[in-house]
Amino acid sequence: MGLLVDGKWQDKWYDTDSTGGRFKRQESSFRNWVTADGSPGPDGQPAEKAEAGRYHLYVSLACPWAHRVLIARKLKRLEEVISLSVVDWHMGENGWEFSDREGTIPDTVLGKDKLYEVYLQADPHFTGRVTVPVLWDKQRGTIVNNESSELLRILDKGFAEFGEPSVDLTPDGLLAEIEEVNHRVYHDVNNGVYKCGFATTQEAYEEAFGKLFDTLDWLEDRLSRQRYLTASAEPTEADWRLFTTLIRFDAVYHGHFKCNARQIADYPNLFGLLLELYQWPGVAETVNFDHIKRHYYESHKTINPTGIVPLGPVQDLSVPHNRHRLEAAAKAA
Repeated sequence: MGLLVDGKWQDKWYDTDSTGGRFKRQESSFRNWVTADGSPGPDGQPAEKAEAGRYHLYVSLACPWAHRVLIARKLKRLEEVISLSVVDWHMGENGWEFSDREGTIPDTVLGKDKLYEVYLQADPHFTGRVTVPVLWDKQRGTIVNNESSELLRILDKGFAEFGEPSVDLTPDGLLAEIEEVNHRVYHDVNNGVYKCGFATTQEAYEEAFGKLFDTLDWLEDRLSRQRYLTASAEPTEADWRLFTTLIRFDAVYHGHFKCNARQIADYPNLFGLLLELYQWPGVAETVNFDHIKRHYYESHKTINPTGIVPLGPVQDLSVPHNRHRLEAAAKAA
């Protein structure tokens, strides 16, 4: 774990001394967009034109933020449109690196060994943490965007001409509801598990822990009455943003991040949603538990200094999810 300071790599953990022991996530630095015709993105953000073969995506199979963009690429069938590199699961003194281990894909665009070298190619004086996902513009030779929430919209809407037309992750009529769910899920669940795991005071940990499980209870109740997180007949962006945390929860966050009030398997509806989304065509191919578990347990030495990776939990994610029952109940009502 480290960061760049004026273009120089430094192996430094997160600073929680100045935040009362609370983990504070860095804002993403590259925020340009890709739109169908190159017109400005939301709030007038500069944008490039969507073109097949022009862009390259850097991800980690371990990282939930990168995973949700990888899922969007799969669902929208953009594999032949946007090329891909996958970093090694281990994050050591050099941060994310490329390797030849199983599940990785080297940097076929720039030929770099370390992800921070990709950032320096875009900005030789870059200051900040080197994170995934990253969308690279081969034509301009720079990073377009490294904010996962925006990359989801870019792949869904910006590349609509090239993608699967039947998949719409952000239908216009549901956008307000999606945004409302996303806001709470991001702060209290997606980022909430990190606030628990990276907390360095008891007060900070308990604060995040309470909000996390309050929100999981809220989601469980919501899913007891409807199949997905919004009033949609198909999963939306809101469901997929939650999924990448749910799929890691019992294997990593429950133990490693001390999020141990309950497992997701203890929530019938949340676990049912997890099962349905995992079984969604193509999605299981994007889930790599070896990368997930080894990254967290072997990379975070401040949390798990021995580097021992637990063998469990033992779960069968192929069992019936039974989420169809809520559609039948809605029609009966």
